[in-house]
Amino acid sequence: MSGLTEQRRIVSSASEFGRVAVVLGGLSSERDVSLNTGAAVLQALQDRGVDAHGWDPAEQPMADFAAAGFDRAWIALHGPGGEDGALQGLLQWLDVPYTGSGVMASAIAMDKVRSKHLFRAAGIPTPDYAVVQSREDASVAAENLGFPLIIKPSGQGSSVGMSKIFERDELNAAVDTALRYDDAALLETCITGDEFTVSVLQGRALPSIRIVTPRVFYDYRAKYESDRTEYICPGTESEELEAIYADLAVAAFRELGCSGWGRVDFMTGDDGQPLVLEVNTVPGMTSHSLVPMAANQDGIDFEELCWRILETSFVADEAQQTVEVAANGA
Repeated sequence: MSGLTEQRRIVSSASEFGRVAVVLGGLSSERDVSLNTGAAVLQALQDRGVDAHGWDPAEQPMADFAAAGFDRAWIALHGPGGEDGALQGLLQWLDVPYTGSGVMASAIAMDKVRSKHLFRAAGIPTPDYAVVQSREDASVAAENLGFPLIIKPSGQGSSVGMSKIFERDELNAAVDTALRYDDAALLETCITGDEFTVSVLQGRALPSIRIVTPRVFYDYRAKYESDRTEYICPGTESEELEAIYADLAVAAFRELGCSGWGRVDFMTGDDGQPLVLEVNTVPGMTSHSLVPMAANQDGIDFEELCWRILETSFVADEAQQTVEVAANGA
């Protein structure tokens, strides 16, 4: 598979991790998914001998975190507060290494509008779009883009606040739903075709997954509740196509400055061109989740996957120390 410049930092003993906080839950609209992710990760790490403990900011204030004596954090918080750079910034100030992307990359990836701007500037194929802040904005944009359309809040995940719009008379209600979560929303041309996702782990793109759902689109219920959603892994029919998706996933991941692990989502229309939708820096790790599925196809079981994601906290910490040394002129 295609690779990033990032290299795996192999940890062979659970004791090297020290005392680990699995940060889960929180107060975002994705709390329930985060609790499920965190519980699964916590169990997997403990089963591998890691001294891991759950920490829910909704029940244990982060003001108390510094005194709790953790050596590093496995971030399992989805959505605002956990996936948008806020938690990453706090942990950085506390000098507690953490999994996944840093402050800036987390913030940019969570912001669908700015991510799209960067994709377009870098020449990464992505569906046409407009930024809307009102019904009036959406009406003008819909004229230019045409129907059907997808609308989603700028800073939410797990398809929260997302709608598919087939006709003009559905537009206002969908705009109101999206703007209930954020000041701005992304109105995007709806690509009718295949939905793919590609996970990235420690500099490598994992096998692609093609998603087939009987629902209107791959929404919250299809992701976390439906047993009728089908997943085909690998999702492509040839090594050449697989390499195209892998290269685009790596390019999108790198363009946003992401590191460690994550997932890149695609839509592919009738012309066969994969279009990048977004990058997720803290994807779900539940029974319905995609990263564990892709990792398993690559020979990495769930416990090993959680371990390897925890390894990314070392890489991020070493990179931060290098920056600090350079800044101090040493």
